[in-house]
Amino acid sequence: MLNLSEIQVFAVAAETENFSEAARRLHLSQPAVSQQIRSLEHFLGVELFRRSGRGVVLADAGQILLPMARELIDLSRRTEETMRSLEDRVVGHLVIGCTTTAGKYVLPLVAAAFSQRHPNVQVTIEMCSRASVVHPLLAQEVHLGISSAKIVHQDMECQPFFTDHVVLIAPAGHPFAHRASVQPVELLDQPFILQEEGSSTCRMMQAGLVEHGIDLGQLQVVMVVGSAEAIETAVEHGLGVAFVSRLAARHGIELGRLVEVPVEGLRLERSLYAVRNSRCAKTPAQDKFWHFVEEQHEEIAQTLGV
Repeated sequence: MLNLSEIQVFAVAAETENFSEAARRLHLSQPAVSQQIRSLEHFLGVELFRRSGRGVVLADAGQILLPMARELIDLSRRTEETMRSLEDRVVGHLVIGCTTTAGKYVLPLVAAAFSQRHPNVQVTIEMCSRASVVHPLLAQEVHLGISSAKIVHQDMECQPFFTDHVVLIAPAGHPFAHRASVQPVELLDQPFILQEEGSSTCRMMQAGLVEHGIDLGQLQVVMVVGSAEAIETAVEHGLGVAFVSRLAARHGIELGRLVEVPVEGLRLERSLYAVRNSRCAKTPAQDKFWHFVEEQHEEIAQTLGV
């Protein structure tokens, strides 16, 4: 009979492609990992790994076994969580893959509220880009995903999670700071700090400005950075103005270091979605969180004040 512990060791070793790293993650010695892999190979009568430089790679048999191993591990976890939940206690481990904005500014608050209601559920948040949300869901590496765009896929189920706003921010002493609003054309005279091209914030800003006849190339761009935090710091120090998520700027605005500047006729919104694999059986913890989001997403917005 297959040994589930050996299957779990195999899955982690396959993910890390390194027995030493697998041992570290599993809190085992490297010889113990090697022994369990050899035992599994002996039982199955196949080679699962090949040596490659300082690590290992999956052999053909290992590539075939890996998705089945993940299913076995997931089934074992779901069985345990479901049986333990029969005592009217929701228990288990919930892994959520999400985008940076959702993960940093929204999901921790939602997870905290959920944990107050279901204290026996451990929530793990894994950061990822929108493009990579689908893959870990299909591979059953995460139970739910939070995406900055609606996922259209035959095996995915989506529901609204939160509506984020992208706003113009300026330093507290800026001439825009005490204006009720500014005209889009006035942005042409300002030094601009942009989030890196390809980010959803940059795409939204570009699309919104085009509607007012302003091309991105017309802006006086003084800096391009990769994170909202870096943009906020640059704006605080008077290097220019910028468009960022209101969630990201919220703390700086509350402290009086930044101001939100309304731009006439420019309203930039993006919806965040909760996503799950519709083909996978759900544990009680996964179902409870899904319905919690469904019931609470309006209250989430009120709590965040956006």
